[in-house]
Amino acid sequence: MKQYGLWLSSAGVVALVAAIPFAHAQDQTAPQAAVDQDSVNIIVTATRRASPLSDVPIAVSAVSAQAMQNSGATDIRALNQLAPSMLISSTGSEANASARIRGIGTVGDNPGLESSVAVFIDGVYRSRTGAGLTDLGEIERVEVLRGPQGTLFGRNASAGLINIISKAPEFTLGGKAEVTYGNYDYWRLAGRITGPVSDSIALALDGVWSKRDGFYKLVDAAGDKVGDTNDRDRYFLRGQALIEPNDALSIRLIGDYTNRDESCCGAAYVETRERVPLVGGGYGTNDFNRIAAIMQGQGAVFHDDPYDRRLTINEDRNYVSKLKDWGVSGEINYDFGGAKLTSITAYRDYKSKDYGDYDYSGADLLYRDPGTFRQFKTFTQELRLQGSAFGNALDWLVGGYYAHEKLALQDNIRFGADYGRFSACRLMAGAGPTSNLTEAQLMACGANPLATSALIGGTQAQLNAGLTNAFINAGMDPGVAAAQAGAISTGLGNGLSALAAIPEGTGDVASRYYQKSENWALFTHNIVHITPQLDLTLGLRYTHESKRFSADFNNNNATCAALQASGLSAIATNPQLGATPPGRLVNQLAGGILTLGCLGNGSTGLNALDLHDRISDGEFSGTAVLSWKPLDALLLYGSYSRGYKAGGYNLDRFQLGSTGLNPVPAVFSPRSNADVTTLRFAAEKVDAFEVGLKYSQPKWSANIAAFRQEFRNFQLNTFNGTSFIVQNINGCDGDLSAARTCDKGDVSPGLVSQGVELELTASPVRNVRISGGMTYARAKFANRLVGSGDGSVPLDPALFLLPGSINSQAPELVTTASAAWTPQIGSNGLSALFYVDTRMTGDFNTGSDLFPEKEQDGFSVVNARIGLRGPEQKWAIEFWGQNIFNAKYTQVAFSSPLQSSSPATSTTGQFASGGVMANQLISAYLAEPRTYGITLRGSF
Repeated sequence: MKQYGLWLSSAGVVALVAAIPFAHAQDQTAPQAAVDQDSVNIIVTATRRASPLSDVPIAVSAVSAQAMQNSGATDIRALNQLAPSMLISSTGSEANASARIRGIGTVGDNPGLESSVAVFIDGVYRSRTGAGLTDLGEIERVEVLRGPQGTLFGRNASAGLINIISKAPEFTLGGKAEVTYGNYDYWRLAGRITGPVSDSIALALDGVWSKRDGFYKLVDAAGDKVGDTNDRDRYFLRGQALIEPNDALSIRLIGDYTNRDESCCGAAYVETRERVPLVGGGYGTNDFNRIAAIMQGQGAVFHDDPYDRRLTINEDRNYVSKLKDWGVSGEINYDFGGAKLTSITAYRDYKSKDYGDYDYSGADLLYRDPGTFRQFKTFTQELRLQGSAFGNALDWLVGGYYAHEKLALQDNIRFGADYGRFSACRLMAGAGPTSNLTEAQLMACGANPLATSALIGGTQAQLNAGLTNAFINAGMDPGVAAAQAGAISTGLGNGLSALAAIPEGTGDVASRYYQKSENWALFTHNIVHITPQLDLTLGLRYTHESKRFSADFNNNNATCAALQASGLSAIATNPQLGATPPGRLVNQLAGGILTLGCLGNGSTGLNALDLHDRISDGEFSGTAVLSWKPLDALLLYGSYSRGYKAGGYNLDRFQLGSTGLNPVPAVFSPRSNADVTTLRFAAEKVDAFEVGLKYSQPKWSANIAAFRQEFRNFQLNTFNGTSFIVQNINGCDGDLSAARTCDKGDVSPGLVSQGVELELTASPVRNVRISGGMTYARAKFANRLVGSGDGSVPLDPALFLLPGSINSQAPELVTTASAAWTPQIGSNGLSALFYVDTRMTGDFNTGSDLFPEKEQDGFSVVNARIGLRGPEQKWAIEFWGQNIFNAKYTQVAFSSPLQSSSPATSTTGQFASGGVMANQLISAYLAEPRTYGITLRGSF
């Protein structure tokens, strides 16, 4: 009911906003310019042909430059306000983003995965969505293509596509400038100049500079401000040349450069309670969270309200985010008369450095060191030849594509000064429904090495007494029982002491990954005009993809080797101990010491470990569309399309050797090149079906689409508090075996998205434009899931909540609405602007593991703008507000690194299967707060 209320509210907002300008506009008699009239009959290139939006038989949203300017859009995140089927959010870096269309996309900060929603800028593929999270300069329009677009746009558009077209140089001299100032000391300067240098050559130069204070205040333990984070300091330049020596030839050259040097990105705690199940359902809360208590002893501060946007992190681990992204491209179009040739050649170099506090707290547990970086060097070449035949009965297109990318990643994660004591105290605190230690003892344990040692001694004595009694009760001679119990408890005590003493800076000296990707494709896309009203579109693409992977690891964690040599491995795997409750506790404690001391096999055993592997794959994708225009204003269509996203490698060494059977990889044996196969994931494939209707009149239009998309090998990425888990998600038609697998013949789609979309636009009177959209998309996992395409790999235990659930970042109901009124003022050419837009989103889960703690309630975001414009809009002054009602919501919530007693105590979602306690701390990247300011524009 909450979601349907949002839809009614959306309609009400449109009606309310439109009512006043409509009433006033009826009294206007002087001729006035229409509002954003170009967007009523906007031309799009979704089929690689310039066509009116109303004539394109696919689901596509087109957003004009004027619409983005009214909404205050400077990057693609603002499309959330204007395209209800899309959701874009940023995570651990402004250089990264996840985009979803119809509830489907790729999430998480893992560079090994490319996005299911492809981004093209001026015809050039950008391999990571974050490339669009920057100032775009002057643009012509943005097209959002929904559903698989693999025929024309390649192998990484299985969920959809964002196609950005910048404004080309013009043969008329012109320029514009813009100055913006807002709260958080926000400054933005933007400008453009364009014009001819000869009859056949025109140039253009765009530039944008922006700076802003951070949205988060960094405070110390006393609450005093010591800085801020999530600020902005960036600039963007783009130069273009348009060469048209004759009517047949056109050449467009583009070069661009983006630079960022910012502090990003902090995360706030949104869940710090320790919960226990109640008889009859629900849960209660313990007096304290044992994990939080240990961290408080180490300087962590948990603020009451995350939306106060106060963070306390380790003062020596501030966030740093630096990015340099540049590229050049050339597009050549030549008209032979009977056919047109298009060539697009591009090279791009993208490098980002993001490091700092990795545990997001005042405790010093983990950090990424300044050597961390990621870089992509990409060359692409596309050729298309298209024309018509048989008396224009056939519009044909054939083409080829080649791409080569080099990826280099160095991800150095090191233990902080507090990690060892935190880990030892975490183990001693236990994973039962209550802790054996008080809150004061746990705080002292985290803060004081001497207190830690005393508690370890106490634990040894308790273990010694308990084991001695257990062995005696089992029939062992008392003397022998005491001796064996003493040896075991001493070994555990020594192990805990060694764990507590892990030195600061221990960890990766160099953790490097390299990947070379090469793909080529041949494709054809043809429109057969069966009758003047009936068209059949047939498209087919074959893509061949190969990836070469290598990695080089070096680590200085000598504690891990010492722990493994101490005999703890034998204690952890001793089946005789596991036969009794005290013995099982010993098994678990020994295993816990090894796991935390060798986190992700973080040990000197990684030194000089070189990994090498290669995968190769060839896939067909394609489309078939039947479209019919019974009236000039009405288009009906039905389509089938198949798309896929290339497979690859999980670039996270923490998962080396993981089999999918255990929440963490085995740490008791050295890693080898054979483990590289555990980092692989297979290609994602989708079959999509769609029927739609488009009706367009001069003053209003309506588009309706109903769809069903079936995904196999869906590439799911989640962070489990220790490592990134990547699995291919599939369903099973039959029951799962005892090993949680199924026969290959029973494997079925693991994720299905189906629903309906509605878009409406209207210009009922001059200078008034109203738009609205609604998307109902149910992206649901199958009831029985496995982690491989042949059914032989079980679903990872961290993903136990997925079966039968709705996908993350996939609200079932979203509505958008916007209204603009630009009345003329007097007869001197002045005009005003009154604009408002809103997006209303239903409830959804922001975490890809679907923990209940990561749920986000429905919310609404409203932007507004009011301004005065001069004759022919040669100047303008506008007052604007973004998120004017200060909606408080989470972009992405995640399990705070290491901050739980164990994987079995992570979430209240485990209570249904017998979990006895949940104390995982949850952090979140919060959405931006209310912003407001003033913009001055001028042009000539």
